[in-house]
Amino acid sequence: MMTLDTLTAFLGWCTVINIAVLIVSTLVITAFKQSILTLHSKMFGLNSADLPMVYFNYLGNYKIAIYILNLVPYIALKIMA
Repeated sequence: MMTLDTLTAFLGWCTVINIAVLIVSTLVITAFKQSILTLHSKMFGLNSADLPMVYFNYLGNYKIAIYILNLVPYIALKIMA
């Protein structure tokens, strides 16, 4: 059985790891924009003009998922403890 302390620590580390992935994804997309656009347009058959909006949606949705699934439960458990 998992204790509240263990669950709080788990969600804290999940938040840290997911924010690190978000930062790395953002840096890679911005630093290597042209090569990423070329690669993804060839891989998925998408228009390279549409890909910046796809990246923006991806990063935004990922950030919202981090808040809802990791950060908010972590804060709630911290308040409870």
